[in-house]
Amino acid sequence: MKSTWRFVMKIIGLSLALAGVICLVIGCWDKLAEEAAAAKKALCGGRCPEFDDYDDDLLCE
Repeated sequence: MKSTWRFVMKIIGLSLALAGVICLVIGCWDKLAEEAAAAKKALCGGRCPEFDDYDDDLLCE
């Protein structure tokens, strides 16, 4: 009986930890998006790809 409660408590703890991480990501989404855009621009180096005649190939905006 003890192991069942221990297992249930582990599941509850894992669920709460996952909910906390999800809330953290949602709360910081704007900062994460800005950093991702800056990293994308830094990766591109300020220049557009060689084949810029297709809109879906463009990494720089």
